[in-house]
Amino acid sequence: MGHKEDLLEGAKRCLLEKGYARTTARDVVAASGTNLASIGYHYGSKDALLQQAFLALTEEWGERVGGADAEGAGSLPDDPYERFRAVWEPLIGAAEASRPVWKLQTEVVTRLDDDEKLREAIKEPQREGRLGMAEGMIGVDPEAEPEKARVAGLLLQALATGVMIQWVVDPDTAPTADDLTAGLRVLMEERRD
Repeated sequence: MGHKEDLLEGAKRCLLEKGYARTTARDVVAASGTNLASIGYHYGSKDALLQQAFLALTEEWGERVGGADAEGAGSLPDDPYERFRAVWEPLIGAAEASRPVWKLQTEVVTRLDDDEKLREAIKEPQREGRLGMAEGMIGVDPEAEPEKARVAGLLLQALATGVMIQWVVDPDTAPTADDLTAGLRVLMEERRD
């Protein structure tokens, strides 16, 4: 690897170990085996490097837990509740391993009101992530069915964020795929009062 890749890998390690606010340029240099001048040369600034590292970690998480791939999405169960459970099992199964990424996600969200560059840097990847979730988890092709992919992605992203935050806060009571499916059944029941 060259200095640029070494810096990115070092920054990713630092973000997971120290968090966004506590990672310094010197930390990244120490973790990457490079020098301070390399940060400016390859990324322009420490903040730009940390933004790239954060986006790379988020993308890697999505690839690890994306659920069914396009082929697998076609083999999901026919029953909608069983399909829902099957979609959430991989994500929840990786919750503990995903904990450092979600702690970082939470920290980054709290910074957005004060860091417009960071907000702008993550807007488009967030939109792409929604579409990727729709395609990867339930097999909706964003090119063939853009509106269906958009709304499915919005729902999947909202659920994933809520579920993962619960795992960060209290893994002992965080939902399982079965819990989410049972909750969906309750939500969809016809109520007659």
